[in-house]
Amino acid sequence: MMQNFVKSTTRVLIVDDHPVVLSGCRSLFASDASVKIDEAADAKSGHRAFTARKPDVTVIDIKLPDVSGFELMRRIRKDDPDAKIIMFSMNDDPAFVVRAIEMGAQGYVSKGDDPRVLVKAVRKVAAGENFISPQLAEAVTFSSAAIKANPATQMSARELEILRLLGRGDKIVEVADALGISYKTVANTTSLLKQKLGAKNHSDLIRIAVEMGLG
Repeated sequence: MMQNFVKSTTRVLIVDDHPVVLSGCRSLFASDASVKIDEAADAKSGHRAFTARKPDVTVIDIKLPDVSGFELMRRIRKDDPDAKIIMFSMNDDPAFVVRAIEMGAQGYVSKGDDPRVLVKAVRKVAAGENFISPQLAEAVTFSSAAIKANPATQMSARELEILRLLGRGDKIVEVADALGISYKTVANTTSLLKQKLGAKNHSDLIRIAVEMGLG
């Protein structure tokens, strides 16, 4: 007696604010009927889409217009610690790769990679494996000492997000509003960041954030 094997659908949520990237991702998977693509253009709608659709894999751009992909990942993992997440970024700094993996991402793909790398990453992560772009994995291996010295690895996810928002020019009250925390918490964290990073004043802190590529 023959059995009918039904190929299950893999739901993929892509959170990116660039229409060209979203269109490219749709095209990549267009020929595969087993992959269903959902999209969101910012962290707020991305979080909403994740909650509503419960995707098998979520692909998140680090640089989103409201809060960063790191913050979105933190929020998603708070709701669902088993969420499978791939960070997708223009930033090839190995320290960001390490930070993403430490925060629970199962994959990290550079936007500079061959598009087929993202397809491979989605398949691997959907199957329960981890995936890092080959050249990024090599960079992480060969620069472990530099990564340890990188300020990005010395900060908590919340500190990193506050620094990033300050770096793009947000005021303390705007940072507090974006993250849903109190003005006092942001002000205290800003003071701690100045000590941690050796910043003399607020402007110095913003300069450091920009130099780190966080802004």
